[in-house]
Amino acid sequence: MKHYDFDTVIKRYGTGSYKWDEMTKVSNVGKDVIPFSVADMELVNPPEIIDGLKDFLNHSVLGYAQPTDAYINAVQNWILRRHNWKIEPEWIKDGPGVINAFFTAVKAFTKEGDGVMLMTPVYYPMYYAIERNNRVLVDNKLIVCGDHYEIDFDDFEQKAKDPNTKMLILCSPHNPTGRVWTNEELQRIGRICIDNNVIVVSDEIHNDIIMPGYKHTVFASICDDFAQNSITCTSPSKTFNIAGLQTANMIIPSKELRDIYWKEICTTEGNPKCNILGLEACRLAYEKCEEWLEQLIKLIDTNQKIVSDFVKKEFPQIKVFRLEGTYLLWMDFSELGIECRELSRILKEEAHLFFDDGYIFGEQGAGFERWNLACPTKYIYPALERLKTTLRRHI
Repeated sequence: MKHYDFDTVIKRYGTGSYKWDEMTKVSNVGKDVIPFSVADMELVNPPEIIDGLKDFLNHSVLGYAQPTDAYINAVQNWILRRHNWKIEPEWIKDGPGVINAFFTAVKAFTKEGDGVMLMTPVYYPMYYAIERNNRVLVDNKLIVCGDHYEIDFDDFEQKAKDPNTKMLILCSPHNPTGRVWTNEELQRIGRICIDNNVIVVSDEIHNDIIMPGYKHTVFASICDDFAQNSITCTSPSKTFNIAGLQTANMIIPSKELRDIYWKEICTTEGNPKCNILGLEACRLAYEKCEEWLEQLIKLIDTNQKIVSDFVKKEFPQIKVFRLEGTYLLWMDFSELGIECRELSRILKEEAHLFFDDGYIFGEQGAGFERWNLACPTKYIYPALERLKTTLRRHI
């Protein structure tokens, strides 16, 4: 087995990285402090991608490009191998990102004033796709059940029955709560949506990063009815830390939905080309980097156990939700009695801990923080000590 480097961090000051530049606004941040916020990794890329792109650059012209057969085959084989779903080449539509995809889908399949359902708290650009396109948020609030969230299906079904509810944007696995929806939960979601003519746009960008003991099910793979009523959005960006290459794979089995989606994207974007290096990086990742992913999952699992055990011992008032999928740990600080924006200030300015504040994921996230665990384990320990020292002064 090849040993990969999960210890090196490349400092990204001045490179256009928002989360690194954010730290420069706080004085006296130590040189060994790294951010735990925006969802890319503080890990070097798989060498197979870097070396493969170097070779590609040595033998290619960076002109206009479209997906190659090799790229399409790589996407098909990856989804079959990792997710047991056989897809056809014509189902795949490449694009510059999953956010772009669900923005396009909202415009393609709903009109102004239509309702779009979210299961909240949830990834904040999903709110933007609704608000900025003058659609109406249909808020299906998730229910806290011990160390995880569950779906309020009574509320979900009631809201799906409203004739004005036209779409569900499904976050699967769920960001920020870390839930991996079970096959049974997805079947119930899918059947309610079918029965009420609600189209499902399934954001599955984190679907490769699943913790041991859990299994991700691609929504559209459950049955043909679900496949024909959905768009599945995937990308190598989270899995292999290549978000800056702006490449995603939308899988649309229904020709009718595919044609409507493509007409919308051509209308609004004009020239919807994908990044030539992103297409090649996607192929390289799916063909050559599976072992790197397996080692990454072990790292994330190790990091989440360290944080969970430490917090349980030192701060039982803080609830750490179990991490089933993604590399984003959801933590409830509300029992500390610190107002959410003051908590953010304390963590950043005093503890030099740069998380994503929970309130950006919706009103239910007030008092929560999201910790990005995709980093070397050696950075977790000092972060926990800074958390301990700082919070002891305030509680």
